[in-house]
Amino acid sequence: MRCPYCGGSETQVKDSRPSEDGAAIRRRRVCPDCAGRFTTFERVQLREVVVLKRSGKRVPFDRDKLQRSIDVALRKRAVEPERIERLVSGITRQLESAGEPEVTSEAIGELVMAGLKGLDDVAYVRFASVYKNFREAKDFEDLLGTLGDGILPPAAAPGPDAAAEPEAGAPGRRRAGRP
Repeated sequence: MRCPYCGGSETQVKDSRPSEDGAAIRRRRVCPDCAGRFTTFERVQLREVVVLKRSGKRVPFDRDKLQRSIDVALRKRAVEPERIERLVSGITRQLESAGEPEVTSEAIGELVMAGLKGLDDVAYVRFASVYKNFREAKDFEDLLGTLGDGILPPAAAPGPDAAAEPEAGAPGRRRAGRP
């Protein structure tokens, strides 16, 4: 394994342990040339998967790119890293064990959307807005309608005159300090 700092070809493994529920091995390495320390992960790869992009271009499947896209959708969301790793590993395993040498980027996007929908609704909407190239607020409304019962129950949804001031005798919110 090459050192990412100095490019030295001889690195030493200092520690190895299972991680990700036994699906990978985490190795701590040190470079004898520059004393740089770094971590590597060893995972089983069932087969090479090629992604067929919308442009027609074929590229090798990149697990790290999948991880980054999911991380962007989940930015500042309270989701445990273990659950995120399980999602990424699950999608990767599905793609590798599907038996198809090529998979479309749309199929990967649909797998990510399905996984995020079960993990975090906000991340699901974030990812979908980029993946489906939302242009208008109506696109968001349509997607939000697919999440359970929607964002607001029908009785709580504001009506067309919601911006109007309440009538003088009508019950409503009071300002602090007023009777």
